[in-house]
Amino acid sequence: MASKLDASIESYIAQHQTRLLDELKQYLSIPSVSTLPVHKPDITRASEFVAGKLRDAGLREVRLISTKGHPLVYAEWLGAPGKPTVLCYGHYDVQPPDPLNEWITPPFDPTVRGENIYARGAADDKGQMYVHIKAAEALLALHGRLPVNVKFLIEGEEEIGGESIDHYVKDHADELACDVALVSDTHMFAPGLPTLCVGLRGLVYTELFATGARVDLHSGLYGGAAPNPLLGLSQIIAQLINADAKVQIPGFYEDVQPPSAEEMQSWTRLPFSEEQFLKEEVGASLLVGDARYSVLERLWARPTLEVHGITGGFQGEGAKTVIPARASAKISMRLVPKQDPEKILAAFKKEVARLTPPGLCVEVKVHSFGEPILMEPSHPYVAAAADALTEVFGKQTVFTRGGGSIPIVARMQQSLGVPVVLMGLGLPDDRLHSPNEKFHLPNFYNGIRAVARFWEKLSG
Repeated sequence: MASKLDASIESYIAQHQTRLLDELKQYLSIPSVSTLPVHKPDITRASEFVAGKLRDAGLREVRLISTKGHPLVYAEWLGAPGKPTVLCYGHYDVQPPDPLNEWITPPFDPTVRGENIYARGAADDKGQMYVHIKAAEALLALHGRLPVNVKFLIEGEEEIGGESIDHYVKDHADELACDVALVSDTHMFAPGLPTLCVGLRGLVYTELFATGARVDLHSGLYGGAAPNPLLGLSQIIAQLINADAKVQIPGFYEDVQPPSAEEMQSWTRLPFSEEQFLKEEVGASLLVGDARYSVLERLWARPTLEVHGITGGFQGEGAKTVIPARASAKISMRLVPKQDPEKILAAFKKEVARLTPPGLCVEVKVHSFGEPILMEPSHPYVAAAADALTEVFGKQTVFTRGGGSIPIVARMQQSLGVPVVLMGLGLPDDRLHSPNEKFHLPNFYNGIRAVARFWEKLSG
């Protein structure tokens, strides 16, 4: 049965639906690509947009926090003494939109087709984090107060490692003190199926820089004698992981903790089809990986090593017989609970050094770093979020893990000592980081309802 609050929220959303969508379009039209310096003015514009909407919603103490990188946005409403405090996290930066020619409509010209809005950042994470702001706006407009105390901390570096917010949370734990953190940067397992993610893999993202000769050399004059950095990196990579998708770094699997039998059993009840996953999400000829484990187990509970790019030598059309002086390769490792990123990185560096061919110098640079996390579904705050989602979507909330990494989640757990509710509102086919990224608009409006309901349940 709908509560009085539910009915008023429903009326508010219906009355302001056009404005809410228009604001979301304005937000998505800002090309806040954090990794490209040319977009620094857009980063500033996005942070100011978020701060402005927090003020418009009725939040207090809204401010931009300068960092060595991109600014953080902070806001709070602490007018509910004796009630829990929720810290809402999100990010306003986005990935580069390339390749542009694969977009049906321009990536920063938000376009509604059917029930979806298409734009870079639509689901990751602008659309999802905007839900939190609009939930606060609706409750404050309707009742003049929130049922709980709320703090917002929104960053602009998530897509490039989140270094600034990591330092800020670590150094300002007293200011950010709360009872629970709320993050909407994951996805529902299937359309219409409310989902709470209770585990995320950690991440060690590296880049190998290989150097051979002083300058590029003619392969006819020097081939067979001069070291080739591209060949050397290829040889290293080929020995880091074998044909059965098993990582060959010594000790890599030593601390892996398998999921419980109950958790694995619950995954078998999820509406998952390997064939559909292959066809509609992966789009390849077959699925790969260690066949001893199910696909969901490989995605959620097993560590991996992936190669993201290899660069060096001549990249233009036609032929140029050159032995490059330098080459690089980007390699990441996703880690699962009980694996220590520091330990894995040390083992990785040691193995790269051992595998480096004679004549080459290989340097390992670390781009980003994050701990794996795992939360207990029975925790009262996690259970309250599950109940709120169940009421709004009309189906029992399921619990999953995520294969991706959100480093700030681990930092919140470590520095603030609170549970983190991962209330994902995206869908598996939202094409995060790919052309034609989208966000399902019914999830946008239902997200506002669910966040408001969650806060109400916490207050009770």
